[in-house]
Amino acid sequence: MSEQQKTRISVDIYGQTYNMVGSETTGHMRLVASMVDDKMREIHAHNSQLDIPKLAVLTAVNAVNDYIKVKEQLEILETELKKLKD
Repeated sequence: MSEQQKTRISVDIYGQTYNMVGSETTGHMRLVASMVDDKMREIHAHNSQLDIPKLAVLTAVNAVNDYIKVKEQLEILETELKKLKD
């Protein structure tokens, strides 16, 4: 993908402005930023003593955990679908 086709936007995550560059739509990139911001605020609400680096790492850990769960569910559904087709 060429540099001209990349989407560039500024987003606010947990009070900080970040410049995002990617191949997704602006709406998608804003949704991702919003979800990260929401998760950081949720974690902070449960433990206000965390500094920002620890908060960011816990947010990443939560996101990867959610990803793994969804991936496992998808694999189960794909297996069930294959059985139904056979």
